[in-house]
Amino acid sequence: MTNKISLRQETKDDFKEVFELNHIAFGQENEAKLVDALRKNQTAFIPELSIVATDNNKIVGHILFTKINIKDDTGNLKESLGHAPMAVRPELQKSGIGGQLIKKGFEVAKELGFKSVIVLGREHYYPRFGFQPADKWKIKAPFEVPSNVFMAIELVTDGLRDISGTVVYPKE
Repeated sequence: MTNKISLRQETKDDFKEVFELNHIAFGQENEAKLVDALRKNQTAFIPELSIVATDNNKIVGHILFTKINIKDDTGNLKESLGHAPMAVRPELQKSGIGGQLIKKGFEVAKELGFKSVIVLGREHYYPRFGFQPADKWKIKAPFEVPSNVFMAIELVTDGLRDISGTVVYPKE
């Protein structure tokens, strides 16, 4: 990994490059289109939590966290964050850029007052950052998914205390 990586909030000037990064990282446009759609959702999108990693002013990584809700059995909603997607240039994957993006995202999320994050992701990757199966808190996905890939993390002590139910993602 290069030592020149810097992390910052995404700007409008980055949108095209972030689209291309997601496209190349995932080998398809679905995630890139999802990022574009989520940016337009004023309820879910948090500009400070769309973060890019740059190397010599070239975007080499991107992470997005958006507002989600957890709906309990009585219909009450509790706010959380959903993490997805995260992209790193293929030739730089496994170099620590993704981890830097996750840690920076957690830091910014805590500063903004968020207490937890939910992710649907690789079971051998996300636990190293503290994610645990969401069913530990009786939190379920809104669709069928193995419990070992649907995970949550408390950003603060007891960030998910007394919260349970089904995640409600933005329509995008």
